[in-house]
This record gives sequence, structure tokens and C-alpha cells, in this order.
Amino acid sequence: MKIKLTLTSLLFFLGLASTVFAQDESQQKVNSVLEQWHKAAADANFDAYFGLMTPNSIFIGTDATENWTYPEFKAFAKPYFDNGKAWSFTTLERNIFINNAKDMAWFDELLHTQMGICRGSGVLVLQDNAWKIQHYVLSIAIPNANVSEITKLKKEFDNNLIQKLSQNQ
Repeated sequence: MKIKLTLTSLLFFLGLASTVFAQDESQQKVNSVLEQWHKAAADANFDAYFGLMTPNSIFIGTDATENWTYPEFKAFAKPYFDNGKAWSFTTLERNIFINNAKDMAWFDELLHTQMGICRGSGVLVLQDNAWKIQHYVLSIAIPNANVSEITKLKKEFDNNLIQKLSQNQ
């Protein structure tokens, strides 16, 4: 009985360890894709950058009007890449989460950018054994102490956009 209990416990912990290892391996692969993606932008490598995204991906930028489909984002970004100067984001912190099926990941990250600290978040999917970015959101991180000041700066823009969007509903 003791041997059976010991063997069962051992199998349980080995199974748990393999799950943790698979999770860590998936997280490392997702992290690598995100690092490659940011490096491709810094290197102005258009094909590598967009090759790490799904053809039906969405990119949401820092401006409230920036909600781009893959083709729209490619058209917006192409002149920057063609000019040899896209953008350069360096990871300061990143949290990665993987679903139980290990075919979808979501993350949040803090980035050092030309706009100061930004927050990125998004979703990756596993397609043909490769992780691809499906959805990405970039936000400028504003300290709480500066929110009132920023709100005043963007009030006119926000009011105009709110009015426009309200008419579209």
C-alpha cells in the first residue's frame, strides 16, 4: 500500500512538473516573439515585424482614433519602415499568461519608448506551431498625479470625438 501511494504521489508530481515546464516553455516562446517583434520595429524590418502578426490582427495605438486592422496598420506603418526609422520599444517588465490548451496567450508589458513609459497588452495565438500576435494595445502611461492636467489638454479633442462617435450609433 505504501509503495502504491508513493508511486501515485510521484506520478502526480511528475505530471505537475511537466505541466509547469510546458507552461514555462510556452511563456519563453511568447516572450521571444514579442522581443523579436519589438526588435523588428527598431531595425525597421517591415517583413519581420508584420510576419509576427496574424493577417486578421488588430493594433490599437495611443490615439483614440487608432484602431487598425492588419492591412490598415501596415499601410500606416510602411512609410516609417521605408524611412528606416520605425519605433524602438525596450521591455521593462512583462507578464505572460497561457491558456490550458496552450494555444492562446495574453500579456501585459511596460516599455521604454520615445514617448516615455508605455504599456502594451495583447493576445497571441498558436498557428502552425508558431506564436503570432492577434491583438495589441499600446497606451501611454500617465501618472495619476498628472491625469487632471492631461484631461484638460485633451478635452477639446475628446469632446469632438465623442460627438462624432455618438452620431455614428
